[in-house]
Amino acid sequence: MGERGVTEPPMRLVVLGLSLSSAWGNGHATTWRALLRAFAARGHEMLFLERDVPWYAAHRDLPEPDFCRLALYRGLDELAHWRAEIAAADAVVVGSYVPEGVAVGRFVQQEAGGVTAFYDIDTPVTLARLAHGDADYLSPALIPGYDVYFSFTGGPTLDLLMRRYGSPAARVLYCSADAEAYRPLDLPRRWDLSYLGTYSDDRQPTLERLLLEPARRAPQLRFAVAGAQYPDGIDWPANVERIQHVPPIDHPAFYAASRYTLNVTRADMIRAGYSPSVRLFEAAACATPVISDAWDGLETLFMPGEEILLAADAGTVLDVLLDSRDAPRDRLAAAARRRVLGQHTAAHRAAEFEGHLRAAAARPALRGGSLLSMAAGPVD
Repeated sequence: MGERGVTEPPMRLVVLGLSLSSAWGNGHATTWRALLRAFAARGHEMLFLERDVPWYAAHRDLPEPDFCRLALYRGLDELAHWRAEIAAADAVVVGSYVPEGVAVGRFVQQEAGGVTAFYDIDTPVTLARLAHGDADYLSPALIPGYDVYFSFTGGPTLDLLMRRYGSPAARVLYCSADAEAYRPLDLPRRWDLSYLGTYSDDRQPTLERLLLEPARRAPQLRFAVAGAQYPDGIDWPANVERIQHVPPIDHPAFYAASRYTLNVTRADMIRAGYSPSVRLFEAAACATPVISDAWDGLETLFMPGEEILLAADAGTVLDVLLDSRDAPRDRLAAAARRRVLGQHTAAHRAAEFEGHLRAAAARPALRGGSLLSMAAGPVD
């Protein structure tokens, strides 16, 4: 029966997301995997539709998930083959950065018989692109047509989505950690400070300030930067190990090998606040203490000084790294892990996700309202 309430019928969900099959060069796959695995544990059935693109095809680390069906499509014409499944689903969710997402969204809003939702794992970036008219995966006209706008960002952004863009229900859905996959491991420590993340122009100055500069000042310490798409020409200090890619299955071991790990936030997300990276939750679940840049809302997720450390410059980072005492580090790590297990696991997010979808289905304005009649049995 899974973990869902016994009085609530199971749901049929269709998701059109950036990627489930490959975590190479994106943070979406691990977020979708954690959320949908936990959603399946609640007794629901899912189909994930993913655009077949060569850069993910060459790096697929989950070609056959065991918690949902995964199907690849090569273009909008091929997506039409899934019209019946989209029409019969109790909810259809489109994700941010889906190729030709505006056209995909129009198709979903036209064909879906149940709840339609948008899950934005990049909300501040999306809003910045909408303001400049260059968001190719979402348009202002589509937003009111989604019954729920799930946002990776909370706080004032939710009001903005409803007031300025007409979303009928903007709801925060933070990333999370799969508590079964992300847990402490007893491994030797290779690095004093690590960073796991794909290259981004607007993150690089912070990475320079909070990791590369400390590495230059303290050549006796060891550092690691893991992630794809870093350009040639970066001046990597000799004590910084570069790792091209760490597959999700190896994330816990990567964190276990780190005395501390670094969280770096994109500029748009710092401006919006309330935008925690999935890496925050995953590292904390592995009991690896996090040093982070600061932004509004972080204190609502982790308590600075007790569950997370904040740093604005290289000197602050070095003060932490040069303190060889284990006890303060271990207390911080244990407190952060308790916070994740109590509030930020994939099971927590799946319950929130389901609750918002059911609330949308109960609103009178919903077209079709398939969830309202599910008690009579599944759609054939």
